[in-house]
Amino acid sequence: MREPRYQAIAQELQRRISAGEFAAGRLLPSESDLSREYDASRVTVRRALEVLRESGLVDSRQGFGWFVAADPVRQSLARLGTIESQLTDEGVASARKILDFRFVSAPPHVREVLACDTVLRVRRLNLADGEPFALVTVWCPEQYGAQLSRAQVERAPFYDLMKVAIGGATQSIGAAAATAHDADLLGIPAGSPVLRCERITRSADGVAVLVSEHVFPAHLTEFVVDLPHANASMSPSGLRLVD
Repeated sequence: MREPRYQAIAQELQRRISAGEFAAGRLLPSESDLSREYDASRVTVRRALEVLRESGLVDSRQGFGWFVAADPVRQSLARLGTIESQLTDEGVASARKILDFRFVSAPPHVREVLACDTVLRVRRLNLADGEPFALVTVWCPEQYGAQLSRAQVERAPFYDLMKVAIGGATQSIGAAAATAHDADLLGIPAGSPVLRCERITRSADGVAVLVSEHVFPAHLTEFVVDLPHANASMSPSGLRLVD
């Protein structure tokens, strides 16, 4: 008996995934592209993908399409840390690629927080096991940024490089849609869901010394916080309505 077409496609996709053509967490070609590639109907392709999902090899999310299954990296909100340290805690190899390093006029919201007109702006792409994981933009006051080089910020976090004692940070997390530029760098479809985090880091004496924005593909990360028992309310702590 001839093997069903969807089974043959499923086996071929499994072979390609096992060979490393598609890394964990990476998107597969769209159903339309696979349909053309294998000269099969989208119904047949979708059935092949469902077979792989049943085996735990692939998964899908609204707005993303199909991707190689991967456990999301869990980042704790209970302590102040860097992306690299949290990836290491998850057993994931991290790396960073600097996209832009320059002194610029501070955007209005950054100027208000950091109380300075000129800032060092660093844009970077963080990698997890060699694959894009986060887009990060950091704004640093000129007085601290003047001491840093491009090579230094590619090698180590700002927290390790700045000559100032770090006291803590405030982090806001919300849902957003990936811009075309961000999506291209992260390897996801434009408009797909992302988590956008803004962090304001303060020195030990309470002065804001860094503003940073972090953009994560929503299917690759999740934030975890331990909530203490609260008698007054069972609603999530730190909840704030967005205008």
